[in-house]
Amino acid sequence: MAIDVIKKQKGAIQLAIRDEMTIYTVLEQKQQLTEYLKSARQIQVDLAGVTEIDSAGLQLLMFIKQESTRQSTQFTLVRHSEAVVEVLELLDLVTHFGDPIVISADWTSS
Repeated sequence: MAIDVIKKQKGAIQLAIRDEMTIYTVLEQKQQLTEYLKSARQIQVDLAGVTEIDSAGLQLLMFIKQESTRQSTQFTLVRHSEAVVEVLELLDLVTHFGDPIVISADWTSS
């Protein structure tokens, strides 16, 4: 599990989450993302490296979205991995975050 800082500039940060977002990793991810919320006015999270996401990972994304709205921070999700899109579609939450989702031609059909 890792959250990497891709780009940081005054008031804005671009992050990338790698590996899984599951019950085993969300506590650490929540602590990191919450810290970034305190210091940035714009946060962009790249989800291309998320290999697995469960309900705990989804709850974390929803919590961070809610907190960012409360703090007037712009929060966007980009480059959704196949695992993330699958869960969002399964739970009919594709439009919940308000971010466009691009389907990759490289994904395997399930």
